[in-house]
Amino acid sequence: MLDREAIQAIIPHRPPFLFLDRILELEPGVRAVGEWDIRAEDPWFAGHFPGRPTLPGVLMVESVGQVGVVCILSLPENKGKLPLLTGIDGLRFRRQVMPGETLRLEVTLTRRRGPIGKGAVRGSVNGEPTLDGELTFVLVTP
Repeated sequence: MLDREAIQAIIPHRPPFLFLDRILELEPGVRAVGEWDIRAEDPWFAGHFPGRPTLPGVLMVESVGQVGVVCILSLPENKGKLPLLTGIDGLRFRRQVMPGETLRLEVTLTRRRGPIGKGAVRGSVNGEPTLDGELTFVLVTP
């Protein structure tokens, strides 16, 4: 298991834009599973939405993308590269995520050709699906 410090040793994301608390499973270049503990004090809940705090969908996409970044940048040949999101395909939100819940995030890389790749992504809370789809990325030299 990787904690936040170990995650930051792999990916370039930093607070307040680091949305992973731990990586539970990692097969570099193949798949990864991570978790994000959703906290009521996170600033977006003040406006999204008053009286019914709901995690914004765009942050769910970013968080599952960060799990994919851990997966691909864990390969020694990708160390120091910058991952950029280039596409979102067939993504569906299945359930709202609320403060106090833990969002489980899974990525399986399905295709890779040179610096471009694609991954199947899935999110869940207590086994209930929250999102699924595909993300496309490119690795660039900073």
